[in-house]
Amino acid sequence: MNDEQILAKLNWFYTLEISQVDWYTAQARAMENVDIYLAKTFARVAAIEQQHVDNLAAEIKKRGARPTRLGDIISPLLGKTAGTVTGMAGPKLVLKVNIALEEKAMQDYKNMIIHVGSDRQLFDILWDNLIDEDLHTAWFANKLAELEQN
Repeated sequence: MNDEQILAKLNWFYTLEISQVDWYTAQARAMENVDIYLAKTFARVAAIEQQHVDNLAAEIKKRGARPTRLGDIISPLLGKTAGTVTGMAGPKLVLKVNIALEEKAMQDYKNMIIHVGSDRQLFDILWDNLIDEDLHTAWFANKLAELEQN
């Protein structure tokens, strides 16, 4: 990947992660009176996603660019709206949608990791984010299995 392609991908992840922050924050609010454990977990996941946003923004700036303004404007609105709507659908559907979202993010991270092996710092940032997304998916899948048993 050349520098321009790397920046485009970093901005894609930046936009995705901003959306996820607002997505999970809205879901946390929607679950407060439904399932406090889900609400607290979604709030924690949002905080972790914010770390991803911060790390990606720093990496973009380190490369002499600015994070996309589109991500700053559109992603929060989309994330909040989608998170609120899915949050009203109930815990099982929320978890199913979240698993699909996280799986897409993981696939995108895996695809980029393959192309940046020589850039150790970026390689490590992408791996950290991938592992977080994988942990979120595993937790969501476990909670969904628990809910489906009841």
